[in-house]
Amino acid sequence: MAEENQAADLEELVRISGSGKPFGITPEGFVPKPLARLLDEKKAAAQVLFGSDVDLTAGSTLRKILEIIALEEARAWVHLGLAYEDTRVSTAVGDALTRLGAELGLPRPHHRAIGKVTLKLVADLPSDVPEVGIERGTRLLTTGGHDYFVDESATLTNGARQVTVAVKAFAPGPQFTADPHIAAEDGTFPGRISRFNPADPRTDEVRRLNEAAGTDVVTIEHTTATSGGEMYWSDSRYRDLLLAHPRNIWSPESMRITAALVPGVRQVLVKDLFGGLDINQPIFGSFSFLERLFSQERSLGDPSFFTVLVAPDEGAIWEGAGQLRERVAAALDQVRPVGIGPKIEQAQQVSVGLTCRISVDGLPIPVGLPEAVKVSPEAVALKSRILERVRRRVLALGIGEPVRYSEVLWAVMEEPGVVDARDLRLRRFPRRLPSVPLDGPEVPQEAQVLEPLQDVEISPTEIALLVDSLEDIVIV
Repeated sequence: MAEENQAADLEELVRISGSGKPFGITPEGFVPKPLARLLDEKKAAAQVLFGSDVDLTAGSTLRKILEIIALEEARAWVHLGLAYEDTRVSTAVGDALTRLGAELGLPRPHHRAIGKVTLKLVADLPSDVPEVGIERGTRLLTTGGHDYFVDESATLTNGARQVTVAVKAFAPGPQFTADPHIAAEDGTFPGRISRFNPADPRTDEVRRLNEAAGTDVVTIEHTTATSGGEMYWSDSRYRDLLLAHPRNIWSPESMRITAALVPGVRQVLVKDLFGGLDINQPIFGSFSFLERLFSQERSLGDPSFFTVLVAPDEGAIWEGAGQLRERVAAALDQVRPVGIGPKIEQAQQVSVGLTCRISVDGLPIPVGLPEAVKVSPEAVALKSRILERVRRRVLALGIGEPVRYSEVLWAVMEEPGVVDARDLRLRRFPRRLPSVPLDGPEVPQEAQVLEPLQDVEISPTEIALLVDSLEDIVIV
């Protein structure tokens, strides 16, 4: 009878952990059996088999054997927990997460290759052109036709005839790595970044200078291979993508994710006016429910039932054969409902800048005349790091999301060594609207300098983009 009671006690030990909670697969997830409970079970089993007077003290041989067995079982429980977690997207890591994503039809994406090239001014600029500006996002081409873009703005003058800039592949993947030293069978170097993309309107100024001079005024020197395209997204970023991916088809969320994965897309907003209420419309909440409709009726001659508002990424070209609008349309054709067409529109970019005076401490900023300090390499590097922090925060904003003064101030103060930021003001460069000049030539619109503590308001069809300007940050 005593042996039956001890067996029942063993069953109870197997069922619950030492804390009285169940282990194994539970509603809260997988709970491994603790090592202390495993050892208690082994000791209880030994007492059942060898008697209650068996020596299980810390120095006994049997106790050491039981401890070794319990330790190995604890390791087995850990591996069981890892195997269980690898079956779910929310907890899987590494190769297990990659396999789950492949089953969902979303392979783990690659990063985009990055590198550096040198832009050189090989001929003097004419007197009416004091400088050539290469803005961030300007598209470049390899000899083999792969797209890259300039990842930082640069300026060339007759006094500063060359500058080294960072470049980034437009599309992710190791196949877009640009190696300038690998020759093809015909003697060319297909991986060498060698020219500006003629389809990019940002290269118009360089193209006009080349045509006027009859030769290339600005050349590209590429000597070091780009790298990083062979690397994959991190587990956390990939997991967020898989969790956000809709498990149904023919839905606005499915359209948004599909368009967002097209290279060159920064943000996507799907407006399904006829599938539900659009609370972003100015008319919402200000009309009589018995007299007005929630939204205007669709034109019977228009095949578009929903609108996809796309904000292009840096380096993207919107119009043209094979460019962003066409690629987004091709991607949506694979997932849109039959007979339900999208209207693809481009979100308008609102340029945002900032001006401020910063104080630093503990940084090797030279002391001297302000004009000499602001052009010193240490000061330029500091201001570049500050602008990069602000730029990353602005790039994370969605369509229609304002640029908040507090977030910009926090990004500036987050830079190590910055102890104060005074007279911080945001600036907005509104998009120039077409107008008819009535009394003389059209005057370009100036930047709108906002009041202190004022945010930059962005309309529902606009998205913010930071303007790089080192001159607007003054070190005092």
